[in-house]
Amino acid sequence: MASLETIIDDFAFLDDWEDRYRYVIELGKALPDLADDKRDARYKVNGCASQVWLVSHVANDAADPVMTFEGDSDAHIVRGLVAIVLAVYSGKKASDIAKTDAIEIFDRIGLVENLSSQRANGLRSMVKRIREEALALAPA
Repeated sequence: MASLETIIDDFAFLDDWEDRYRYVIELGKALPDLADDKRDARYKVNGCASQVWLVSHVANDAADPVMTFEGDSDAHIVRGLVAIVLAVYSGKKASDIAKTDAIEIFDRIGLVENLSSQRANGLRSMVKRIREEALALAPA
């Protein structure tokens, strides 16, 4: 998977929105497949028009644990959005995840304004769920 810095740099390089959408789709294609047993209601993200699954993992039981995530979608563009969200959050401490609003990053690269309202709402649902899980694990 591409790092967040690489994704931001690549978006800055691409001028045309059609090229940017193709890039988002390519990011989704590079996302590892989610195991079939994780494609169930426990991991499904509510509020997304497409089907989206997010699986959280806690790497250790420290006071401020590192969290990693797996995700997938049945829609190509949304799968790419999942890949970007995972680049923002996966491998970070719970306290850092709780403080980081990925929507601000999507705004900075101009992606939110070019998404349909349904996709933008689904993106917000993914971010909200990840941040809430991190907040529950972060130190007070």
